[in-house]
Amino acid sequence: MKKILLTGFVPFLDYTINPTMEIVESLNGSIMDGYEIVGRTLSVDFQQSAQQLKRYIGEIQPEIIMSLGLAGGRFKITPERIAINVKDGEPDNNGYVPVDESIDDGGQDAYMTNLPIRKMVERLCKEGYPAEISNTAGTYLCNNIMYEGLAYAKQHTGIRAGFIHIPASFELAIQHGKIPGWNMQDLMTCIKLCIEETIRETNH
Repeated sequence: MKKILLTGFVPFLDYTINPTMEIVESLNGSIMDGYEIVGRTLSVDFQQSAQQLKRYIGEIQPEIIMSLGLAGGRFKITPERIAINVKDGEPDNNGYVPVDESIDDGGQDAYMTNLPIRKMVERLCKEGYPAEISNTAGTYLCNNIMYEGLAYAKQHTGIRAGFIHIPASFELAIQHGKIPGWNMQDLMTCIKLCIEETIRETNH
């Protein structure tokens, strides 16, 4: 059976919950349109998470790599268009703070996703969920993982890869106090719709 590698992250910074982790764990093992979803949670560590992703790709041999990240403060589902070859920003969970570092010294400056992000956004909006394409995945772990996934897809014909940022869940928004939140079930539904659109486009 064809495989989808769906990744999320553990909690990080001042976010005590990461809804991507719950989505990935909930969808792990489910079947959608002939594809098995293999859910994996990554550590918030610049070095370890990249190695984890590469290991999971090697083990699973997915046709589709879809990674999820929490964008606390965003209020829409935002599929990402581009990943840049930069690590910079806040400390990871082990306290490492990269400054203007390359993800891959010999890699491309940037990679564009080949997930059907426009169709994802159109489908989500049609179904009543606020969504838009994002043109920056930042320079933190989300961009880092997106870049690694796209680098793999670029080297392997027929592989789709990309990244989707989601807002906080209600539970996290209440705990945090200063960010918008969504119903967890709605977040889950939105990711399923994005997967549906990706499969449809892949099988087209």
